[in-house]
Amino acid sequence: MSKHKWENCIVQPLINEFFEQDDIKKLAEDVGILLKCPLLIIDETFHIVAHFSPPIFFDRLFKDAIACGMITYEIGAIISKNDALCAGEADYIKLDESAYKRRFAPLISTGVRLGYLICIDADGHLQKISPEIWQQIEMILSKQLFIEASRQDKPFETTEEILMHLLGGGFPSESYFRLQTANTYLADFKPTAFALIDLTVYNNEYAGKRHLKEEIGRHFANSHDFVYKGDVFLFLHSEHDINIFSELAKEFGLKVIISDPINRLFDLPKLYRTAHEALEMLIEADFGNMFVSSVANLRTPLMLKNLSHRKDLIPPKLISLAEHDMSKDTMYLETLYYYLISNRSLKKTCDALFTHRNTVLYRIRRIQEDFLISLDDYTMHTELLLGSALLLFESKGAAFFTNIKNN
Repeated sequence: MSKHKWENCIVQPLINEFFEQDDIKKLAEDVGILLKCPLLIIDETFHIVAHFSPPIFFDRLFKDAIACGMITYEIGAIISKNDALCAGEADYIKLDESAYKRRFAPLISTGVRLGYLICIDADGHLQKISPEIWQQIEMILSKQLFIEASRQDKPFETTEEILMHLLGGGFPSESYFRLQTANTYLADFKPTAFALIDLTVYNNEYAGKRHLKEEIGRHFANSHDFVYKGDVFLFLHSEHDINIFSELAKEFGLKVIISDPINRLFDLPKLYRTAHEALEMLIEADFGNMFVSSVANLRTPLMLKNLSHRKDLIPPKLISLAEHDMSKDTMYLETLYYYLISNRSLKKTCDALFTHRNTVLYRIRRIQEDFLISLDDYTMHTELLLGSALLLFESKGAAFFTNIKNN
């Protein structure tokens, strides 16, 4: 049989099923039989819409996903951060908890990403199937997902979809957002804050034994956790919740950021943006053993990071002071910074620097006389404080400012 005829034999039953039955679950079964592989069809919130499992096939990760109706945090994070999938292309990925490689493919219809097709390549034969066949199979499944989504009475089927749409800035007004949440728990939902959890360094030691999702469910009541752009998002309801994260972060190798307080749910997009920036800083900067932090704790370095490209605004005299510190291994700039944030208190400056009073007095005198930086003109203090902070952020990093806060 020619390649063209063989491809038609593969796809034609799906086309017939699409027009005759109009059922995503039956289509999933037909695709699994035709491709001879186990598979999952998941929506954008990583819940399983349909699946196919051959009678003789067993894979713990696959079975557990079907049992709980959704894939794990870890796999959701892999999907969200995979370059090929984000670009709308398929990719083969080997997961740590399974012996089999999987083919992940986004299901897109009319420019809208509706979910993913996950096929398990038990014997390597999936990579031999032509791109044309994959394209037709994915197109049929995407169209069916689009049809089923359009049947809903409301444009959002689940509260997770509403929250994802909100976080993405998709609601034009608060009144429209309230309309969509009227018949959900969100209508009277009043969390105090939310947490973002990065899974990049997730400890694989616990793979196959217990998952982070189980721990979240055990420790955090009504957290309504879900994966958003590769990170776990969950709501918090008390200060006690925050204390639990330290133990979980150390055990599972996590980085966690706690948001600013939530006054109203419609504020989530701007709160999320800052929290996500703070999480990126916690991951990238060297904070030692700090696994859990908050937007409040990182606010100063976050502001400095966003201003770090404007070195042209720093007074030239401060730049000269910083260059002298660098070349002569002195601490004039740091002394000036502590002196200003201490409201020119000599005792507080000495305590912060763990330095003798005479040494601090000597440095301050040299700052004024040798570098011509006037400390008596209070109108210059804001300029000097911000400029010295930007230079210290460049030389010492974000951790310098969090250490000051913690101390």
